[in-house]
Amino acid sequence: MPFCVRLTTPLLFCIALTGCATNDLVAKRQTESEAKIEHLIQSARKSEQRLNELTGQQQSQADQVKGVAQQLKQYQETVRELRTSQEELKARLTLLAQQAATPRIELVNPGPAPKSFKDGGPPADYVKAFGLYSANNFASAIESFEFFIRVNPKSDYVANALYWIAECYYTLSDLPKARDAFQKVAEGYPSSPKAPDSLLKLGYTLTAMKEKEKALSIYDSLIKSYPSSPAAAKARERMGAN
Repeated sequence: MPFCVRLTTPLLFCIALTGCATNDLVAKRQTESEAKIEHLIQSARKSEQRLNELTGQQQSQADQVKGVAQQLKQYQETVRELRTSQEELKARLTLLAQQAATPRIELVNPGPAPKSFKDGGPPADYVKAFGLYSANNFASAIESFEFFIRVNPKSDYVANALYWIAECYYTLSDLPKARDAFQKVAEGYPSSPKAPDSLLKLGYTLTAMKEKEKALSIYDSLIKSYPSSPAAAKARERMGAN
């Protein structure tokens, strides 16, 4: 056998072995790479699943916080409504007591007004004005409520007095003055228990003035600002009817 042939045969065998080893190495590395990729995919899936769980928990907590905030707002509005009812009940009871003692109600109280009324019920000037309103003496009630506001500009009952002035004007069909008075309560005393009712009656007044679009806007504002109030429920009825 020629020498070159003898030399070529082992060389080819070595090359073949080397090729097999290379293929095995490539296959091994490919398998390892595929395993790593699969591991990364599984890790990504687990991370995504955990992220979804955390997002769900966060959304649930946010919903709970929102629900608590809504309940708190409803409680606050209920307290405002109860406070208003209590104040007006006190005014009526005081009025009845005064009427039982003195049959005539004076328009102007010559005596000085007390400084604080939180513990003693509505002040006398307010009660007298409210008595005139209850007796359908609307013109005199307006004067009396205005007198009360001048004498007691910082009283807790100023918003109430303004509201009843607006009611007097509304009953007398003086719609522009009723509109201005209701708006004054709603804008100047937004935390007053009379604010939701003022917005509602402002909507009624605007409707009577043929300003339907403005009235609907007022109803919408009432529902957004005081969603759980009885006035808001009536505003929804009005909007539904239109």
